Amino acid sequence: MTYQSLNPFDGKTLQSFADIADAELETKLATAQTCYEGWRLKSYAERATILNKAAELLHAQVDTFAHTMTLEMGKRIGEARGEVEFSARILAYYAKNAERFLAPVKLDPTVGEAHMESSPIGVIFCVEPWNFPYYQLARIAGPHLMAGNVLVVKHAGIVPRCAIAFEQLLIEAGAPAGLYTNLLISHDQSNRIIDDPRVKGVALTGSVAAGQSIAARAGKNLKISSMELGGSDAFIVLDDADLDHTIPWAVWGRMYNTGQTCCAAKRFIVVESVADAFLARFQAVLSALKAGDPLDETTTLGPLSSEPALVQLLGQVDAAVAAGAKVLIGGKRVDRPGSFMQPTILTDIAPDNPAFRDEFFGPVASFYRVKDEAAAIALANDSDFGLGGSVWTQDEARGRRVASAVETGMMFINNIDWTDAELPFGGIKNSGYGRELGDMGIQQFVNKKLVRVAKMAAPA
Repeated sequence: MTYQSLNPFDGKTLQSFADIADAELETKLATAQTCYEGWRLKSYAERATILNKAAELLHAQVDTFAHTMTLEMGKRIGEARGEVEFSARILAYYAKNAERFLAPVKLDPTVGEAHMESSPIGVIFCVEPWNFPYYQLARIAGPHLMAGNVLVVKHAGIVPRCAIAFEQLLIEAGAPAGLYTNLLISHDQSNRIIDDPRVKGVALTGSVAAGQSIAARAGKNLKISSMELGGSDAFIVLDDADLDHTIPWAVWGRMYNTGQTCCAAKRFIVVESVADAFLARFQAVLSALKAGDPLDETTTLGPLSSEPALVQLLGQVDAAVAAGAKVLIGGKRVDRPGSFMQPTILTDIAPDNPAFRDEFFGPVASFYRVKDEAAAIALANDSDFGLGGSVWTQDEARGRRVASAVETGMMFINNIDWTDAELPFGGIKNSGYGRELGDMGIQQFVNKKLVRVAKMAAPA
């Protein structure tokens, strides 16, 4: 069965859902198309009324939404509440700013007048992952609904109750039928949606393999797409870093959401002169984290999202060790019920080790010593991914220099806080293409139309 809600804390099945039949899928696509014909004509203020109401409902029901998320994919309850609140802020952000972002842009041709105007393109198909069950949906719903498009969404198979809850949120906020449609569908049905001429664009957040498959299908159909894929972000610690400031961010950067974050700190690249001090303190904090019920406010280590996710991560660690890496701490599952893994630090990772290239989607940190700043930049750039990264130094000018030299879509200096709706999110290389959030996030699926007015003679 494609859609199963399983509690990773205790392995119990909460609920199962059958894929919808092809006839029901056709009805939903037809309803979405009909909705688009009216929604595209609505004013920004009319659209904003619904998005603002949805944001208010999320804020008012934060505990309910968070509880569903924690039961379904194991996110610690405090982090779950934070995600719900951030999702509300995203919806409100686009309700407030969409009209300004999509306002006509005046051009200055040599003769006459011209401008660029933005208009919606239609039904957008979105494929979203489990690791941020509401945030991923908010960051597509906010911009693309405010732009005048409508959405049909395939959420991850392990968070069906979150997917249904978000659809119900918009319905309760007053969304017309077909504005936002959750689809419990198979992969074959997903491919048919991409092929459907009513669908005009495709957005995916997921793995590299999923991105390659979906992007290829979209490309075959000449449909615009955005891909937010994996990451193996560098956390660069220079010799003048303030470790009292840096260590808490290192722990948060690796362990937030139990390490299941695309833009998590994953490769810790530390200049030799501070490597021992950094590693000792980092190891001590990670070792002190305690596994427990993610609904318990005092729990410091939650489970991974599923048993298959845990098994895959354990296999990656075993493969790394077999290729010569050393396990400084962790490396095993926690000896208790549930899909828990020990916080892990890998060292001595050679370039021919699979761990050098792989993304570890969980509480596994890769540690590298480097000679100096130049070596840190070179190692950071020696990656198939290019999503985010950070640099830690007390010299801001130096931090800016390093940030500019690292080949990623996002760089942070003395922080790794991407939780601001104003900040565009996305990467390069195997981390995908396109941007979500900020001004750029609403531009992805709109028609940029040139309009020129000029009274001029035709060429002879």
